[in-house]
Amino acid sequence: MTMDALPVPPRKRIALVAHDHKKRDLLEWAKYNRALLVQHELCATGTTGLLLEKALGTKVLKLQSGPLGGDQQIGAKIAEGVIDFIIFFWDPLEPQPHDPDVKALLRIAVVWNVPVACNRASADFMISSPLMSSAYVRILPNFDLHRSRFEAGLEEGLEAQPNAEADAAVDAQLAAILDGELDATNT
Repeated sequence: MTMDALPVPPRKRIALVAHDHKKRDLLEWAKYNRALLVQHELCATGTTGLLLEKALGTKVLKLQSGPLGGDQQIGAKIAEGVIDFIIFFWDPLEPQPHDPDVKALLRIAVVWNVPVACNRASADFMISSPLMSSAYVRILPNFDLHRSRFEAGLEEGLEAQPNAEADAAVDAQLAAILDGELDATNT
């Protein structure tokens, strides 16, 4: 599997999200880290964005509320390559009506190798990293094989079937990486 690189500029595009019982935590954290946050482009879901804009005295792009599609909007921005970092204070003890959206957002962040801070400790570690104020190259898996996995069957007019050769090649490379035979940074 080859890797692609996505340059991330020193001025990061940060998405901020907080469930209702975590908004106070996020606001306290954001106020404490205001000097660092205002150096970056901020976006947030619904009410969280309104509260952050007032607390920080800076512009925040406000998307829909999470349950109304805001989590999905952030996920779409990740897939488009316009979110570099997520601070998501989610509530593990409270059921959420939009729990599938929350899971999808976290999943898409992992798919596109976007860092996610889920609590104060992880947010503190990430925002204080020297990488927050410098350029960074985010490594992305190359999804060409995934995107083309049905092409062979479609070109032959057959019922769409996954591309078995592509799947086997990916499996072989993964096995070689896990066995230490290949360097994952060069594949």
